[in-house]
Amino acid sequence: MKQINYTYSKVSKHIKKQKTIALIAHDNQKDEIVIWAKQNKEILQRHFLCGTGTTAKLIAEHTSLPVTRYQSGPLGGDQQIGARIVDGEINMVVFFWDPFENQGHDPDIKALLRIAVVYDIPIATNRATADFLLTSQYMDSDYRMKDVQSTVHLVPISDK
Repeated sequence: MKQINYTYSKVSKHIKKQKTIALIAHDNQKDEIVIWAKQNKEILQRHFLCGTGTTAKLIAEHTSLPVTRYQSGPLGGDQQIGARIVDGEINMVVFFWDPFENQGHDPDIKALLRIAVVYDIPIATNRATADFLLTSQYMDSDYRMKDVQSTVHLVPISDK
């Protein structure tokens, strides 16, 4: 089979000092993300926050921070967040996921993670990484991503 190469360029993106941060957590991680948000309220209040369903609701209730609420993950919330990443409206994700629990919407989760990587935005999938992101020198300053050119190698599926 013949390999097909596609080359594409990522355009320089500018992440402003005030970031839009998506907050997401699986059911077994909701308490953990709420505790984390409470402990980091001082930093988070300087940014725009959004999140999926119950996670956004819980964080807003326990921190009094404004959190834009999308649908729950299984009802399309992960896809809504992914679409806003593509549109450049969300530029950071904190996603406390449960690696031991199968989710009915695993394809949506995988798509969200893929979009975050393709669009080169910071994504934390555990508390330690979230802590590192929040304390980064870029958290309270502008950040300009460099132009990147990539080649994707695709092999067509056989008709057999």
